[in-house]
Amino acid sequence: MESDPSYILERIVKELGVEQIVELLTDRIPETDLYTLLLYVFREKTQRLVPSELLKRYQANRSVHPASVDPIQIKQLELDILKIASNHFATPVQLSPVAPLGSCSVVATVDQNKVLSAIRGTEVVSDATNLLALHISDLLKSRKKSNREDYIRLCTTHRHVRTQYFNNPGMFPHFHLFCMVTSGTDTGSYQFEKQSFWEPISVYQDIFQSLFQSDIEVILSGRDGYKDSEGLLRRVAQLGKRFSIKVSIKEPNLQNQYYKGLQFTVITKINGEEHNIGDGGFVDWSQKLLGSKKQRLIISAIGLDRLLL
Repeated sequence: MESDPSYILERIVKELGVEQIVELLTDRIPETDLYTLLLYVFREKTQRLVPSELLKRYQANRSVHPASVDPIQIKQLELDILKIASNHFATPVQLSPVAPLGSCSVVATVDQNKVLSAIRGTEVVSDATNLLALHISDLLKSRKKSNREDYIRLCTTHRHVRTQYFNNPGMFPHFHLFCMVTSGTDTGSYQFEKQSFWEPISVYQDIFQSLFQSDIEVILSGRDGYKDSEGLLRRVAQLGKRFSIKVSIKEPNLQNQYYKGLQFTVITKINGEEHNIGDGGFVDWSQKLLGSKKQRLIISAIGLDRLLL
């Protein structure tokens, strides 16, 4: 009860005696003024802190503790993976540690409470694919790039922070992901979907065969969002024979609105142990960001900490 956000909000309103405080701060104060107010509050809070209290805060906050992975191993793994992806024509990008506030929740089915929101209109990156999608949309909007004749293919490795609590092995408050995003324009007959789907799959196949001497399996699951999602799933799956990759199809989950058309899961075996190591699928983020139904986007990611641990 004490940790329930609605209960905490009710208690704050009662203690301050200010009704509709959230509405007042959200609607009555311009964003820049709100950030100035919060900056002042945080400065006052920190000025009252003493070193011993700072240490207690460090000990109590799992999000600020070092990772368990060997930093040299993970840096080497990042380099190896980025080189492989680059050989497959994906351009590596070094992202900022922060993204615009709402980068995930505004375009996708993500609760903002799972993101480490900050001030000055920012949030700590919780999903690099969203930030890559924003970068691509900016390139297209400013006409610095075009995805009509050739796709825009970007990749990155990035440390992510998420605030929800997981009490499961292999789930961490901050973690490294390798992410890929491909952007294109719809030309009909699912041409973008058929080509762009197998490009990241080929990268993952190369990564696991080259670095871990293991093969991958791809599991497809239908999602809503296309006029003929079943047809899309069938056409994509048929192309798997060309890549010597085991492809299976499980029951669709039409209630899951994060991906559109289909979702894929990447599974591999390392030292005889099976790992569900990543996933991806088509999303409508660039359509929303650019206001164009012709825009197409596929995202995917694999976890690097889990590979090393």
